[in-house]
Amino acid sequence: MSFSPNAAHLERIRIFFDSPQSEPTRASRSYRRVIARYYNLLIPTHGSVLEIGCGDGQLLASLHCKTKVGVDLSARQLEQARATVPNATFYQQAGEELEIPGFFDYIIISDTLNLVADVQALLVRLRSNAHDRTRLLVNYPNNLWRPIFAVACTVGIRRRQPASSWLSRHDVAQLLTLAGWEVIKSQPRLLWPLNAPSIVTGLNRWVAPLAPALCLSVFTLARPRPHNEASALSVSVVVPARNEAGNIAAVVERTPEMGRWTELIFVEGHSSDQTWGEVEKVRLAHPDRRITTLRQSGTGKGNAVRDGFAVAQGDIVMILDADLTVPPEDLPKFYEAVATGRCDFANGSRLVYPMESRAMQFLNMVANKCFGMAFSWLLEQHVKDTLCGTKVLRREDYLKIAANRSYFGDFDPFGDFDLLFGADKLNLKIVDVPIRYRDRTYGSTNIHRWRHGWLLLRMASFAARKLKFV
Repeated sequence: MSFSPNAAHLERIRIFFDSPQSEPTRASRSYRRVIARYYNLLIPTHGSVLEIGCGDGQLLASLHCKTKVGVDLSARQLEQARATVPNATFYQQAGEELEIPGFFDYIIISDTLNLVADVQALLVRLRSNAHDRTRLLVNYPNNLWRPIFAVACTVGIRRRQPASSWLSRHDVAQLLTLAGWEVIKSQPRLLWPLNAPSIVTGLNRWVAPLAPALCLSVFTLARPRPHNEASALSVSVVVPARNEAGNIAAVVERTPEMGRWTELIFVEGHSSDQTWGEVEKVRLAHPDRRITTLRQSGTGKGNAVRDGFAVAQGDIVMILDADLTVPPEDLPKFYEAVATGRCDFANGSRLVYPMESRAMQFLNMVANKCFGMAFSWLLEQHVKDTLCGTKVLRREDYLKIAANRSYFGDFDPFGDFDLLFGADKLNLKIVDVPIRYRDRTYGSTNIHRWRHGWLLLRMASFAARKLKFV
């Protein structure tokens, strides 16, 4: 019987893992426990998980999610996995020939990609078990560690492996692109691969993020590439308004109808001018528009946004500042970005196009650029302007952010960072949408440069501890 090169390779892999020589060492099991910690940071407890190359099931057993399915070539490994994770479902198959029922929220390929006969074929096959919101999580070794692995095999810390590929971060990104996936971000992790508490805390949490090129493992997060056909979705535009009486009428007149229908939700923030009266007047003057008005329950823009989102009925929720420095006419760009699936979270960016002369003071612009660079590093996604008030996402994603808010706590008076951090924690794809920033035509800004600047620094430090140094 003749074998194709792929079939011959898979047969060698199966024979190896069916033999006693594949039994993991104590160090290997310790490494799997360290890896599981990072997966539990990325995967919510309610998610369903499919692991390709699950081996003896140690990683699946360590995950906090409820629905678990494993696939592996080796009958011997799967026998151990069923004993280790009795509540999981297992299939004996090659990933390149995957045929199992169902769709999964998360698909894991952990330290298996280098053993795959045809990586592109595997990644293409996985699309059959992925819905539009599925996230693919892949971790694979940094090629820099290859000599260290050789030494570890020599001294018996690590079992010798079958001949395998050595994929770089760029190789993986290109293969994902060819297979119809879109990379969200890559995170190098682990300077110390063994589960020794004091060393792990010191090196892996605090030092590894500062030395990514030296890390052992690279975690790449991807999503199915969208079809880019806009869905007919409804829209809720939340307009926080404090001392903005002169802009309310223009908000209604200039905000276009989007999708199936568009509602405007004015959240008045205990103004000292006639904003509340103007909001009510405009609502009555436009019976043809869906307009909701309410007074916020607390203080600060963040509270106003949360109050508005709590009553929103649209499929997509947007924030539009009532100062109109971001033109309402630009909102359809945000709608298209989210409705077509090009991103999960559309973030306005004022720092691309030239802005009007009095729109932003020079020191404020410098600070915004610095914060943008800092937060891009923290989130591993490009966010040029963290403080632009216009942010857009699906309401279903916002509800997940709200449900997961305890991870960060109620720390953000602006509302921008609560959404950005929450979106990143949910592994949402964030994309900047450039807008032309305008001069304010009524009232004055509610931002205080030095007091709020210090608060932003504190929030950056907080985010680093929750997202980067974990």
